[in-house]
Amino acid sequence: MNEYDSGPDLAYVSATEARRLFEARELSPVELMRAVIDRAEKTEPVVNAFTERLFDEALAQARHAEDRFLGKGGLTPRPLEGIPVATKEKHAIAGRTHTEGSLVHAGTLATENAPVVDRILEAGGIIHARTATPEFSIATFTHSRLWGVTRNPWNPEFTPGGSSGGAGASLAAGTALLASASDIGGSTRIPAAFTGTVGFKAPYGRIPGVAPLSADHYRGDGPMARTVDDCVAFANVLAGPDPRDHVSLRPKLILPTEYETVAGMRVALCLRLGAYDVHPEVEANTRAVARALTDAGAVVEEVELPWTKDDLLVTLAAHFSSIFGAVVSEIEAKHRDRLSAYTVAFADTMAEARERVSYLDGLRVETRLQRELGEAMAPFDALICPTTAVPGLPAGDDLLGRLVVNGEDHGEPLWAAMTAPFNISNRCPVLNVPSGHSSWGLPTGVQIVGHTYDDPTVFRIGKALERLRPWTYTPDHRPTGWQRTGT
Repeated sequence: MNEYDSGPDLAYVSATEARRLFEARELSPVELMRAVIDRAEKTEPVVNAFTERLFDEALAQARHAEDRFLGKGGLTPRPLEGIPVATKEKHAIAGRTHTEGSLVHAGTLATENAPVVDRILEAGGIIHARTATPEFSIATFTHSRLWGVTRNPWNPEFTPGGSSGGAGASLAAGTALLASASDIGGSTRIPAAFTGTVGFKAPYGRIPGVAPLSADHYRGDGPMARTVDDCVAFANVLAGPDPRDHVSLRPKLILPTEYETVAGMRVALCLRLGAYDVHPEVEANTRAVARALTDAGAVVEEVELPWTKDDLLVTLAAHFSSIFGAVVSEIEAKHRDRLSAYTVAFADTMAEARERVSYLDGLRVETRLQRELGEAMAPFDALICPTTAVPGLPAGDDLLGRLVVNGEDHGEPLWAAMTAPFNISNRCPVLNVPSGHSSWGLPTGVQIVGHTYDDPTVFRIGKALERLRPWTYTPDHRPTGWQRTGT
């Protein structure tokens, strides 16, 4: 194949562009993999996004992918052929570690691939690295006693978010083209917002998961990428029924790759979701997104939701204490001294919640919140709102007290992210796209919320915003924070 620039530009090529270059024989999958690996060698000492590097195996697989594009052996290229994909460590790979960031599970090996891993491999994606999470993926930041602190490439004093923080950090650092993620309270969208990437919380059942939490209707696995087109391509690989997860939807949804403009669409703008205190810079960036849609011919109308913190707390406490929190509490009861402080605090909070609210209490509030969202959105095609209420969270902080940044108190960390309401309404697809930058040195994000199971609409708006307010990782628009020393 022809030579192609193997510098930092190549590490930031999009997956869809890489595929085009492969087919045109202007780029080799081996050249791309080497560029990504070289980038990781430079950034990982600071960023610490990876828990396991599979570089040697990845280079061997890249050579096989090159043969497919050259027509050798009669094999044709698959949808993700030759694309470097980083997978969240919790997405099990048979024979590899499956610790979920906990000392309790150190040395544990997976016996079966997670469905999303099978989908990636079947599509020809090359898993070259696995990404860090907080312990058991329970936090809005990414650090653990097992893996240390993962930092944001834009500004390493801050976390890339969580729980898919390693995924977001890897994409932002140029050490992966695609990354798998999951979301039970914002674990895809929070890191996407903090790292300036694209993250999709698919509606419940769209992408198959792993028992028993696949039955938890707040959660789901999904794609992260640097562009909307890449997120579409990845979502089309991951979606579809799997017999291991009986709630996975059939027939498989195939997202369009081309979308109409937003002219004539009606979009609701909701800045506070009723309950959140939004940082002025986050609000300004969200309003800039709304203005861009208006300038493109959409009708944007500001609305408010009647949600209160008490209502959100009741349903979240009831739900998490009954399912995910109960899983963590079982582990805490036997291994409390081996858990991170934030995990112990989570288990204690869940134990208290089980004494105070029932699952039925939560359902009563949950269904009311869902109705209120449905009624507010009824006149509109979609809703947009901030992804986080603050521009960032400090790296390495367990966030067990107040959120203090630069000496300023920003309130209770629980309300730093505005994502959990759409896990309560988890049949709604939600796409995070960048909304701008803050003075904290980090990107900010906006959530595009669709009606139940209307995935194409959120991508239509996301694609329009990518054209209207480009965030492409051009040479003059890339993270350089990882180059700092003394962190």
